[in-house]
Amino acid sequence: MKLLVVCLGNICRSPMGEGALRARVAEAGLAGRVQVDSAGTSGHWHAGNPPDRRAVVCAKRHGVDIAKLRARQLVAEDFLYYDHIFCADRNNLAEALKLAPAEAHDRVALWLPWAGIERAAVVSDPYYGENSDFEHSWALVDAAARNTVQRLFPQRDSGIIPA
Repeated sequence: MKLLVVCLGNICRSPMGEGALRARVAEAGLAGRVQVDSAGTSGHWHAGNPPDRRAVVCAKRHGVDIAKLRARQLVAEDFLYYDHIFCADRNNLAEALKLAPAEAHDRVALWLPWAGIERAAVVSDPYYGENSDFEHSWALVDAAARNTVQRLFPQRDSGIIPA
């Protein structure tokens, strides 16, 4: 399975989402079965750059290293390669759907609603905010990552009846 997380510049939300998703995939013992990446709808601004230092610090506080990730722009080929493309907000979703061929539209979604996160519809961009805004974004992408793993790879019932 191949998963892609998308935001605007691929330096804040989507690398944090990629890091959170990689961590949750690894915790579930699925690291060899799931590929995770991130991209930006306007990634050309930051292409080749590492994530925003505040995003790196935030992820690190939660035990996830995203320092070696590099920004890239979402490209048409991504829609043929990835099984699921998760967008951080409605603008990113609209831009992704403009680029996606019609047959790939069902693989592109607003991440939080898709993952069943009811407390927010979008991951707001923390770029112009404070550290607390990065923490808020982390909480959302991490919850979405956990729910994504549960939704895509549900645990099989062990057959043991609980006491």
